[in-house]
Amino acid sequence: MGIYRKITSSLRAKLLTMFVILTCLPLIVVGLISYNKSYKVVYTNSKSATMMLSAQLATNIDNVFTDTKKLLELKKDPNVLHFLFSQTSSNLDAREILQTMSSYRQTYQYDSVLNITMINLYGRGISERKGVFQLERNALRNPHFEYLIQHPEAVLNIPPVDPSALAPLDGFQYKKQHIISIVSTVKQRATHEVIGFIIIDVDDSIVKQFCDNVTIGTSGFFYVADNNGNAIFIPSKASNSTKWLQHEDIPTIIKSENKEFIDNTQGKPEFIVTSPSKSTGWNIVGVVPLQEIVEEANSIRQLIIISVLLSIIFAITLHLFVSTRLTRPVRILKNKMQLAASGFLEAKVVLAGTDEIADLGNSFNIMIGKIRMLLDQSIREQQEIQKSDLRALQAQINPHFLYNTLDSILWLAQSEKKDQVVQMVMALSKLFRISLSKGKDLITLEKEIEHLQSYLTIQQMRYRDILDYQIDIDSSLHSLHILKMTLQPIVENALYHGLKNKRGKGLIRITAALEDEDNFLIKVEDNGKGISETRLQELRKDLMEPHVPQVTGNEVSGGFGLHNVHRRIRIYYGEAYGVQINSSEGEGTDVTIRIPCTWG
Repeated sequence: MGIYRKITSSLRAKLLTMFVILTCLPLIVVGLISYNKSYKVVYTNSKSATMMLSAQLATNIDNVFTDTKKLLELKKDPNVLHFLFSQTSSNLDAREILQTMSSYRQTYQYDSVLNITMINLYGRGISERKGVFQLERNALRNPHFEYLIQHPEAVLNIPPVDPSALAPLDGFQYKKQHIISIVSTVKQRATHEVIGFIIIDVDDSIVKQFCDNVTIGTSGFFYVADNNGNAIFIPSKASNSTKWLQHEDIPTIIKSENKEFIDNTQGKPEFIVTSPSKSTGWNIVGVVPLQEIVEEANSIRQLIIISVLLSIIFAITLHLFVSTRLTRPVRILKNKMQLAASGFLEAKVVLAGTDEIADLGNSFNIMIGKIRMLLDQSIREQQEIQKSDLRALQAQINPHFLYNTLDSILWLAQSEKKDQVVQMVMALSKLFRISLSKGKDLITLEKEIEHLQSYLTIQQMRYRDILDYQIDIDSSLHSLHILKMTLQPIVENALYHGLKNKRGKGLIRITAALEDEDNFLIKVEDNGKGISETRLQELRKDLMEPHVPQVTGNEVSGGFGLHNVHRRIRIYYGEAYGVQINSSEGEGTDVTIRIPCTWG
């Protein structure tokens, strides 16, 4: 509150505050927008680059394996088919097969291929390193061989970490660690029956080199995983990041269409991306801290913050100087006005220059000269205005109603009916608030209904044994404009002159409907004692008169509220609008108000 008072009590402080707000707010907004845009651009570009790198890595691995798998064409060689199909092949057949293998090597120059092996279903095989050899048939009970027999068109890429990888224990004497085995079936041409297998052993460095040579940021890395998310090849820099190798979301993202996600489970957010290798069936998984992806955006953010702060400091310094020069004449004028306000009407302002403040000072001097002459007249006029305002207020709000309401509140309070006291006080408060309406003549029909409900709430609590009411007005009409305090005087007449002296409980019903596109009607009906034909004609005649009936006693006469509303409507909208009344003695009365449609 202390800071707020200092700001609001000083023009200089207001100007400074406004200038700071008008200067800082756009700068801050522009800074935030710039940072947000740059962050999104950097983030999107970095993500795209990471995904492209992952896809390129998968493509490179695919190219290597696709090229290497050309050696599988050996299984179509007639000598190979004869060797695998026959159990009594000669050494000449074996030499021809080895020469064919050597020819393929010279053609394609596969430095990473360590050995080529072919073996039939009886355990008889031939390899570059071992030559012709014989294994026990149990050696072919490896799960990979069993799978290929069931799926003869498949080609398996068996990594060294595979628990069922071909090993010396299977009978393959030439086996080392870090070997990838590419295995395919060999089928007899005529019957397409599986007669053996071809195994190409490849040094796993052809995959590891890609993982080691390709990095993301400072600490990001790529590794190769199978379809279950198990790591196959890990770069050396990821040896301390094994937490990612068992990450529970990796299998899910590998199998989903969305190949990227942000993970927050490891303490710091990490960006993870996967790309499938179509040739191997493996997946390239990239892991990089999100902070490294947006590092460039953070530098931009710091630059924006520094620029905004320097601009704000410069703007405040400049305005302090300017505001001091501009507000000095205002402070002089303020001091003289304070003297005049204290009763010293001899105060005089002397300001140099011809600007608006100097003109204001001259006008102040002239005004002080005239004040003494106009003071008495102003006081008299003010007294007359206060009397007029009081008469207008008395005409709108029945003092007797206010007295009875307050008396009811007192009685309820003494009876400790707190809820009813609160309800009546709130209704009375809303009644007065809407009655004032900030000096407006027109309010919405919705507000007029709220005002009427507040009035009826109070009256129903006072006359609960005689009063019921219904307000049946469609919400589509709520935005129509209406003169304030149009309905309350009509309803008050219905209560005091229709229901109050009737035996039993009565009903007041308020409805509204469009008459046509340009006008609407509001009807106030009651089932009270009604009005005699003679009195009805008198009321209709009074509505045609320009004067308002006189107020008598503590209550308003039956025609005063009606005539007051009628005259106000005709003055504001024209002679075509106003109030009509119909009644049948002993049955009730209805009052129809016709008003032009003015939508809010």
